[in-house]
Amino acid sequence: MCKMKVKSKKGSTLILVLVVIIALLVYAAAFITASLNQAIVADIFKKQTAAFNLAEAGLDHGLLWLRSQEQAPTYDSVDPWGDIQNVGGGTYSVAIDDLGPVVGNQLVRKYKVTSTGTFDNVSRVLSNYLKVDNFGGYLWWTNSETYCDQWGNCQNVWFWSRDNLSGPTHSNTHYNIAGNPVFEAKAQSVDPYINFYNNGNNITSNNLPSLISNPPNDIPDFQQGIDLGVVHIDMPENALALRSAAASAGGLYLTGASRVIFNSDGTISVRNQRKSGCHSSCTLSMPTNGAIFVNNGTLTVYGTLNGRVTVGASQDVIIPDNIVYADDPRDGTSDDGLGIISEADVVIDDIAPADLEIDGAIMALNSSFMMENWDDYMKGTLTLYGGVIQDKRGPVGTFRGSTKVSGYDKDYIHDSRFVNNPPPFMPNTGDYTTLSWEED
Repeated sequence: MCKMKVKSKKGSTLILVLVVIIALLVYAAAFITASLNQAIVADIFKKQTAAFNLAEAGLDHGLLWLRSQEQAPTYDSVDPWGDIQNVGGGTYSVAIDDLGPVVGNQLVRKYKVTSTGTFDNVSRVLSNYLKVDNFGGYLWWTNSETYCDQWGNCQNVWFWSRDNLSGPTHSNTHYNIAGNPVFEAKAQSVDPYINFYNNGNNITSNNLPSLISNPPNDIPDFQQGIDLGVVHIDMPENALALRSAAASAGGLYLTGASRVIFNSDGTISVRNQRKSGCHSSCTLSMPTNGAIFVNNGTLTVYGTLNGRVTVGASQDVIIPDNIVYADDPRDGTSDDGLGIISEADVVIDDIAPADLEIDGAIMALNSSFMMENWDDYMKGTLTLYGGVIQDKRGPVGTFRGSTKVSGYDKDYIHDSRFVNNPPPFMPNTGDYTTLSWEED
């Protein structure tokens, strides 16, 4: 009788156990390795993030240093503090390079601020390209939207339904809105609210930016939005750079009441009682450095400008007629550009044409841009191609409800060329604008 042999299962069970153990050990090893790798990656990410934040802090510190300088620096390169800055367990170092003038304008310079942030041997390098900000970048800029006459009587001046503004606007206080004015570019104000006319009943909204209109009475069209509560921008009180340039070689410095007429051939006709040969009128070449200033007198100016120049006066600048460019930049390329700076008012004479055009950037440093006797004459449209910068907003007309009562309608168009290439000796705002930002 044959006996059947029974195969033992102990060996196969042992092999299975060993396989399972090996698999678990491999998995455990892989898990530990993955955990270690994740920890390493997380640590590297933490250090990279810290280094990035330190580099950003350096950029901010560099910008603050630039803003603190009385004048935009003109050296090749500088480390503002001369050594590495220790912050939050890490360091940053900053270098500021002067890249020279933007499109040839010595007052509008470009800079590269480079910041290296380091945290525990991990470094990141950021660069911020900046340019000097200037008032030519605004179509409309005011310290105050309130006009005060010579007797101290003050009143709000309003944007209303027949106003159209095509460029950036800024108020160091707040906007006064009546009806439906149009703002085609970004608007901004220091005060965090808007004052609405509200059919003559005045209502001020203090819960902005959620409420930027007062329907159905006042519905401004902020096509690129409005920023409220922005930083205050200081305005100069004197045209120091223009004064100095006019008094130097290549400029024209006049004393006492003067008249300057721009001629389309690039010359100017000048009348001034104290300048030899110009008591009645004389024809002069345009100043080679583009600076004309009248001290202790008013300046009357108009005509067709062929060239680049800034005119100014210690007293009022009076505009009795059109000021236009020989080559209109709206029709193509033009190298004509005008700045008008008064250390008092810039005034449209009441004898000016019904439809008046002014090409140029206007600055009234110690009062207003306005029309003489604005409430006594009915005019047509005031077309401004450039910008208006003024201490206190001046009136060029009046309205009642939706009806014009006197003065001009406004059609204000920003000359975008002035953002990077303002008229000669146009003051800067003291701030800087970012052109681009990158990580090296």
